[in-house]
Amino acid sequence: MNIEILRNKLYKTYLEDFYAFCVELGGVTAEVMCPILAFEADRRAITITINSFRTDLLKDDIENLYPTCGTLYPEGLKFLKNAEDREEVRRILDRYGAYKDLHTGVGDGPNDKTLEDRFFEEEVKILSLAFMDSFHLGVFFAFVKLKEQENRNIVWIAECIAQKNKSKVENYIPIF
Repeated sequence: MNIEILRNKLYKTYLEDFYAFCVELGGVTAEVMCPILAFEADRRAITITINSFRTDLLKDDIENLYPTCGTLYPEGLKFLKNAEDREEVRRILDRYGAYKDLHTGVGDGPNDKTLEDRFFEEEVKILSLAFMDSFHLGVFFAFVKLKEQENRNIVWIAECIAQKNKSKVENYIPIF
């Protein structure tokens, strides 16, 4: 079995179990954590779809990698499973308000953002909302994830300096 398929199956199980746990906890923790985990599930599904283009993976194998939680579940995942290119993925995502503007500014130019950058920007926005409520466990998860983004930003800036490409230093993902 391909290691990437195994890794994606494990992450799918993690997301589904964590989502179910948060729903079981209920209260403000569920209100905060479920949208965060749903976004992560959708991001995984979109990324899996795009990365599966021009591979020998069967459509059913791709569908088995999709988490069964998130905004795109179940209808959007059925459409994504059958997508043949990035443009079709874009048309599918346009049906969902949260992802309609995801491709804005995404391109291959030197000053364009990548889809991954846009996902990170959206993730920071969603994680920041966790700090608007009190007395829930989602704030700890959000804190750790935002620290991970802060680390990615530091690595980005250090790489730009090391490569003497200081014009791109400002392309980090701002937090707050």
